[in-house]
Amino acid sequence: MEDGIAEVARLSVSRGWKWKQMDSPLQQRFDVLVIGGGPAGIAAAVRASECGVRVGMVDDNANAGGQIWRRGLNSAVTEEAASWSDRLRSANVTTFYGKRVFDQPEAGVLLAEGDDDLCELRYKNLVVATGARERFLPFPGWTLPNVMGAGGLQAMVKSGLPIRGRRVVVAGTGPLLLAVAAYLRKQDAEIPLICEQAPWIRLARLGALLWTHPAKVSQGLQLKKDLASIRYVANSWPLAAHGGQRLESVTISRNGKTEVIPCDFLACGFHLVPNVELQLLMGCQLRGGYVVVDDSQETSVKGIFCAGEPTGIGGSELALVEGEIAGLAAAGETTSARRLFGKRRKAGHFARLLDRTFRLRSELKDLVSSETIVCRCEDVPYFRLKEHKTWRAAKLHSRCGMGPCQGRVCGPATQFLFQWEPDSVRPPVLPARVKSLAGFGGAREPE
Repeated sequence: MEDGIAEVARLSVSRGWKWKQMDSPLQQRFDVLVIGGGPAGIAAAVRASECGVRVGMVDDNANAGGQIWRRGLNSAVTEEAASWSDRLRSANVTTFYGKRVFDQPEAGVLLAEGDDDLCELRYKNLVVATGARERFLPFPGWTLPNVMGAGGLQAMVKSGLPIRGRRVVVAGTGPLLLAVAAYLRKQDAEIPLICEQAPWIRLARLGALLWTHPAKVSQGLQLKKDLASIRYVANSWPLAAHGGQRLESVTISRNGKTEVIPCDFLACGFHLVPNVELQLLMGCQLRGGYVVVDDSQETSVKGIFCAGEPTGIGGSELALVEGEIAGLAAAGETTSARRLFGKRRKAGHFARLLDRTFRLRSELKDLVSSETIVCRCEDVPYFRLKEHKTWRAAKLHSRCGMGPCQGRVCGPATQFLFQWEPDSVRPPVLPARVKSLAGFGGAREPE
């Protein structure tokens, strides 16, 4: 995609084409700039602002809150969300909602695109809290309409999708499945089954260790109450989705036996993967797919901090304390940041429990058939990928990962299926209008 943009820009010069330039980008300077308006980003922005420095926060949603507090903090009902909502409203933070950061043209400068404008954001220190997205694994029929990500379906229902009386099978792995099922049931959806790929022994170990996290025990008991009478089965996963114009049923594997369940929706997600494209673009080091940070949440690039799921999937409790530490450290208050290290250590223990419990089993690699689509954007089937040795080779020969999602769906899937790692990240890290690039001096020449 980026090569195509650069080529269009080059041809426009060589052939004398005229670009209609955008208005000059809005320029802002901050002592601390925060990317991401979820729990980690909010905490970072609030704590940095309390230090008296100039703070900006950018998020691509219309309101702060991220996926976990979707629809904005003003409508959040939890005590924790309400508390951070009040602190954010009273903080001196310049917010940029509905803006997507897509490029870093030089150190200390980021470009963010809105619906009809372009912002040039300059910073002294940066906190990146870009959250995570669902991991999807391909299986026959997963491209049928009404086969959705678990969190994606929840978000669509929150935005108005009617779900009352519809049969929804929830499948995959991770605590998100329970939260989604509980929410959908409250919206009067019918949940015939929740399929968890992790074995019972791992789930039992997690339950036995939760006593060290009283808040999690309370949440678990509430979920158990909300999901009473709904079948929850471990050692279970979808084998295939069936239907004509849309989903009609799903075949699941349950303890080695198959079962066909009629349904209207399949809400399917195999835990979460961090959004680290921007961090990679800026040169931050990764280990095991997560951004490497020091005790102050600073990355391998001086002045760039990272908090939340990009450093490890651990839920809102860990994201909040990491955001606080990152915001304080970015504002120069390292002593105050150190006082939170113990709290972070305890929250991080739960993150490690989740990672051990919900790691993907090898049997899931066998779900794909030769004809199963792996890259949905470019319609690339499995048989065209298995002959390649690297992610780069697959992209060059099949265009896998070069569609509108830029590998955000098929990339994690191929990492699991083939152990491929991304070779590099180049701008734009999110789809952007050509005129946004042209409006800031034109597109880059290919490397």
